[in-house]
Amino acid sequence: MTLLPSRDRTILRGLAAEIAELAARPIETEKRRLWYDHNALKPTRPLVFCDPENGWHEIIRGEDLQCVSDEARGCEWQLRREIFWGRSMCDDRVIEPFWNVGHVASQTDWGLSPRRIGGENGGSFVWDAPIKSYDQLHELRFPTVTVDWKATNEKLEQANELFCGILPVRLKNGWHWTTGLTSTLANLRGLEQLMVDMLDEPDNLHRLMAILRDGTIARLESLEQNGLLTLNNDGSYVGSGGFGWTRELPADGFDGHVRLRDLWCLSESQETVGVSPGMFAEFVLPYQLPIINLYGLSCYGCCEALDLRWKYIKEIPNLRRVSVSPWSDRAVMADNLQDKYVYSMKPNPADLAMDAFPEERIRETLRHDLEVTRGCHIEVIMKDCHTIGNDPSRAVRWTQIARGEAERLAG
Repeated sequence: MTLLPSRDRTILRGLAAEIAELAARPIETEKRRLWYDHNALKPTRPLVFCDPENGWHEIIRGEDLQCVSDEARGCEWQLRREIFWGRSMCDDRVIEPFWNVGHVASQTDWGLSPRRIGGENGGSFVWDAPIKSYDQLHELRFPTVTVDWKATNEKLEQANELFCGILPVRLKNGWHWTTGLTSTLANLRGLEQLMVDMLDEPDNLHRLMAILRDGTIARLESLEQNGLLTLNNDGSYVGSGGFGWTRELPADGFDGHVRLRDLWCLSESQETVGVSPGMFAEFVLPYQLPIINLYGLSCYGCCEALDLRWKYIKEIPNLRRVSVSPWSDRAVMADNLQDKYVYSMKPNPADLAMDAFPEERIRETLRHDLEVTRGCHIEVIMKDCHTIGNDPSRAVRWTQIARGEAERLAG
């Protein structure tokens, strides 16, 4: 970044100053307090978070960027997204006065990799799973992470120089989104095949799941031992929605060296949504549990419905946040979760993608869902958007509606 054109540096520093100004507002302190209480299972109004995901490229477009160099344009995009969140979206996400830098690192695969076909420009794709026979299991290898510390430190120094006096720079990396295993399983064996294997090759499927469990634990423990973990008990995105603000982490005995038990984790199994609860309980959850138990607090679920799996999932000892997808029965999950967990409600993202924005239906649906979940610790999370109809106002208006209904419920 030290070689950025002078004009690019001026633009980036100006945007960073705007973020620092937003982060200093009293409302950010209030939002932070709400998340702390919410994650501690104290009563709050329902919290609202809107992440348009792929729709961000329809909000912050390439033609809107002013910087010239590719590196500066990438930074500019992130800064402008943060400003949109703070000035226009106005959800409950806290604007923080930091610039995060991740480790420059490489990771090996499992020894076998799927061949991806299609998927250009974010489109659909299929893949050729590499494990054609369980005789190939000996070819699998545990993945390893290698950090390029020279490049990482240079990146930190460049960011510190660019944002000096405006935004403090932090080395912060999440390393993974989920510890759920079944995405890796589907990529290696094939989605349909793994379901057939539950009937035709149960013993071999158990062998494969044990390898994925052990390899994942080995990778996580290596990250811990090498000091590569960073805390996520702050504004870090945790689970499949919501933020990590909690005073319960880090765990007792923390001395500055981050351990797995100092962190939140996410586990889920969207790929097995088509199998029975019994199959899930036999082939999936027993292999996830030893990983989940390494962490301090856990989140479970993403887009899969958990209604019928709940009797198994509720046995997770450190479970705090549960995803309730658009395909879950809101009332059933309210009875399941009560006031003992964070109820992470996911509205249907198709509402932001339609030809016409169905404002009244959105309001009516949210009002109904919030009423049937009254008494739960609710967060309303809009995510998984592939498009917002090239209309940035939809994300803003959805947030306004959701905030209005949350405040109405809270009286």
